[in-house]
Amino acid sequence: MVRGRYKSRTFRRVYKKLPGGKTKLFHLKRKPSKHQCGNCGAVLKGVLRERPYIMRNTAKTRKVPSRAFAGNLCSNCMRQTLKQRARLM
Repeated sequence: MVRGRYKSRTFRRVYKKLPGGKTKLFHLKRKPSKHQCGNCGAVLKGVLRERPYIMRNTAKTRKVPSRAFAGNLCSNCMRQTLKQRARLM
């Protein structure tokens, strides 16, 4: 029998093939929710969606896009913000 905490759907069920040829059921924690734009609330593209222990070992270039306000604003809101700042100068 599995432990009680694994009976709920908090853990996702993944079948993995073992070296001996057998398949085994693993209970893994689910991924965090998708990141959202701080301005409009749209889902951010190109932002990694993983658990913290995986994010620690991942390169910075894979975590967020290499542009201004990456990880905070979507591309449309970023363009509007840059235009507004340029107009104020």
